[in-house]
Amino acid sequence: MLSIIYLGNDGRMKSALGFLPGYSVRMARNYRELAPERGGDDAATNHLIFIERHSRQEDLTAISFVKMHVPRTYIILISPPLGSSERVVYLGAGVNDTIADAASISDIHQKVAFVDDHADQLFADVVVQRRLFQFRIPAWKRLFDIVFSLTALIVLAPVFLATAIAIRLESPGRVWYKSKRVGANYKVFDFLKFRSMRPDADAHLKDLAALNQYGGQTEAPASVSSEAALETLIANPGTPILIGDDGMVLADDFERQREAERSAAFVKIENDPRITRVGRFIRKYSIDELPQLINILRGDMSVVGNRPLPLYEAEKLTDDDSIDRFIAPAGLTGLWQVMKRGDSGRLSADERKQLDITYAKTYSFALDCKILLKTVTAFIQKENV
Repeated sequence: MLSIIYLGNDGRMKSALGFLPGYSVRMARNYRELAPERGGDDAATNHLIFIERHSRQEDLTAISFVKMHVPRTYIILISPPLGSSERVVYLGAGVNDTIADAASISDIHQKVAFVDDHADQLFADVVVQRRLFQFRIPAWKRLFDIVFSLTALIVLAPVFLATAIAIRLESPGRVWYKSKRVGANYKVFDFLKFRSMRPDADAHLKDLAALNQYGGQTEAPASVSSEAALETLIANPGTPILIGDDGMVLADDFERQREAERSAAFVKIENDPRITRVGRFIRKYSIDELPQLINILRGDMSVVGNRPLPLYEAEKLTDDDSIDRFIAPAGLTGLWQVMKRGDSGRLSADERKQLDITYAKTYSFALDCKILLKTVTAFIQKENV
């Protein structure tokens, strides 16, 4: 099945695409409108996306967003003739073909017919993505999630209210903390927690080195910007990039940042100034995780599953068999968390990854019950960092 999307404002092009018989055509003015909705397009749908050319920065941002959020895409850039250097940049960013902005209706129809007729070859590069959409949550698991989360929300309502009041009394700002996470079938959702840090937490990162209880100096990893990533992509087309909450980041920069964070993980920070007193308490007793019951009730997560990952980390696991972890639901607790709860930091990244894959391939009602029992018996985290 071929779905056609037009991203732009050219009235003539809209009219031409509107005359395509037998195709579903969607019009969009902003690339963010193309983010998939819950229960949206079927995974087997191929997306032919016409993108109207504007400024290079805007175009490359839109193309990167589409590649990240819309599965099975073939992108055609609507543009005047491109110079050789411009063509290399756009092809490196993910454009598959171009068509003149003054193209006739016949030319447009020929492009569409070609893509449709050769779909098996043109969309062959998304074999890995196709594997992401095999998971369907069993009825027993979804029923258990609804009953468990609804019951827990009712029983724990006083705890929710008391925590929210305490957070607001200690510091201004939102009670909730939201971040984009990736769950089953690589679906992105808003991950909920109670806020445990000060609203200006990022401004205090530089204080951490001075509080290193081992006496060493630890620099926070240098931040990377979308602008720098874009400039590098323009200068070196095809450079691997990742997409996150704040835009683009070079894959190499991200790896260096993650390596710095892993090195810093061995340095304990005593009395982290970013964490509030209430935050320290709710973290110790995992109260900050309770809003994820709402995620479970909404169907974003399950009670037991693989922990949802930030966008950057999730994207790094789509190029090999690690992608199999996404054929299980995101969970409040999971297999590797109960293997060494309170000591889980000593599990290597590969060990955690393999346990996630193991759960995805072998989960059952009995295994879920076993994980839940182990979670209850190891609920309080031992270390106050």
